[in-house]
Amino acid sequence: MRAVVFAYHDMGIAGLEALRRNGFEIAAIFSHDDDPGENCWFGSVKEWGRSAGIDVFCPVDVNIPAEVGRIAALRPEAIFSFYYRRMFGREILNLTPGRAFNLHGSLLPAYRGRAPVNWVLVNGEERTGVTLHLMTEKPDAGGIVGQRAVAISETDTARTLYGKLCREAGVLLDEVLPLIREGRETVMPQDLSQGSYFGGRKPEDGRIDWRWPSRRIYNLIRAVTDPYPGAFAFFADGRKIFVWWATPASAAGQNTGPGEIRLDGAEVDVGTGDGLLRLQDVEVDGRRMRGGAVREYFKDKEGIVLT
Repeated sequence: MRAVVFAYHDMGIAGLEALRRNGFEIAAIFSHDDDPGENCWFGSVKEWGRSAGIDVFCPVDVNIPAEVGRIAALRPEAIFSFYYRRMFGREILNLTPGRAFNLHGSLLPAYRGRAPVNWVLVNGEERTGVTLHLMTEKPDAGGIVGQRAVAISETDTARTLYGKLCREAGVLLDEVLPLIREGRETVMPQDLSQGSYFGGRKPEDGRIDWRWPSRRIYNLIRAVTDPYPGAFAFFADGRKIFVWWATPASAAGQNTGPGEIRLDGAEVDVGTGDGLLRLQDVEVDGRRMRGGAVREYFKDKEGIVLT
């Protein structure tokens, strides 16, 4: 089966490798130029395509007539989207009616939309997964071709969870791609009323509210820690502190207000809405500190309040 593939990120590479394993002819790849303002910690689809001898195009707008014409000229029998960052208009979807598939990083219809890996951690979910579904003009709304679940551990970050999802995506695609190639896949309609939709996240969404419960703050931290922009708060003088890692600590006998620094032997804790959060990896004024360096930095700051 001849396919045109829209791909980006490590998930894009996982999808491309699965297509190649399963005997698909990849006519061309459409991807994105990396954003110089983004921390591009992931693999390059452009480099993957070039090493495989496949043409790679990176248009700013894939829906303009010239790009639609380019895709049509490739005569695809199917279109696949693996973490491509643009929605497709009707003109592209009509090139392969009922044969345009998207890989999404959640168990649809839950967590439709943007940044599902981050959102499931922010919300403290214990389970997520990957879904291959038909594309429509409405985001993540088409019928489901296949799904696989992934357990979220207590210590997963967005990066570790993303790695789990990439591995499970390969398993899912190995299950369903042979069926798609033979025209034998089954499609289960989504009931969107039973799901949820989330928008994209911005760096400013990492602001910590110390009135929140410790667990909620911890979930935010692990959702946006490296390689994402990070959770943060401010000192009274306006300096920003990034909290790259911190864990809930015992609240027994503490009378510490939200955001208030408390020293406990070799540890540095911050008051929250229901207890304490222990700082383990922070950054202030471009200086990254872990372990004993955190205690040394805060040695004369007990009682100050972060906001």
